[in-house]
Amino acid sequence: TADSQAIEKVADFAQQPEAPQKKPQLIKKARMTVIVKSLDESVDVVEKVINQQKGYLLSLQESQIDNSDYRSNATVQMRVPQNALENTLSQLAELGIVQSRNITAEDVGEQIVDFQARLTNLRRTETNLQKIMDKSGSIKDILSVSQELSKVREKIERITAQLKSLQNQVAYSTITLDLRAAVSSTSNQPGLPSQIQDTWNNSTSSFGAFTVGLMKLGIWLIVYSPYLLILVAAGYFLKRKFRSPQRLPQIHQPRNSDNN
Repeated sequence: TADSQAIEKVADFAQQPEAPQKKPQLIKKARMTVIVKSLDESVDVVEKVINQQKGYLLSLQESQIDNSDYRSNATVQMRVPQNALENTLSQLAELGIVQSRNITAEDVGEQIVDFQARLTNLRRTETNLQKIMDKSGSIKDILSVSQELSKVREKIERITAQLKSLQNQVAYSTITLDLRAAVSSTSNQPGLPSQIQDTWNNSTSSFGAFTVGLMKLGIWLIVYSPYLLILVAAGYFLKRKFRSPQRLPQIHQPRNSDNN
């Protein structure tokens, strides 16, 4: 019957395999901070790991600091094939103590599909314009079609470059590795020459600051000396004016016995 045939069609449709889902196109980026004993040796090992994983170095920045309060550090940015990302991070983690590690991923599959569709349409337009220009007879028409063809080809080149950039970022993951040299326990206790040098530097700096302060004070006194003299004179005048008179003590002379 018709009903049984409809049911069989529905059953056959349900048994059909699902359409395969497209593999996500992920741009992966990782960042890791590792505390190492020797900065120079660790950088050499990192370069070997990059070559072993068939990647390439993007940048290397080193900061050598001769100060116990700060650590020497280096930042290495590299790119490795995406399928070698986890293995590379595991090898880099063996350099020392991992302080932090994070991985981010961005799916750019839709952007890649969009670029590919736009390229297909633009190449079709390019072909049509080329046919029109071949058939055109007047110079005016040829120039007009040629200008439009140049614009289309410019768009094709730009979108092609963007598409290749995305595909390259998907194929190769970026790793930013921060290396920090470990600070030894003895580095916080400088030797006697360093202490003497620090004391000398501090004392000379203090002496210079004190001398500059005295010079500034002298300049201020010179500039304001007229006002200071006026204040001193006014104070002396007021003191003389309002000071109470003092009586001189009377001297009693002894009487002469001969006059008696």
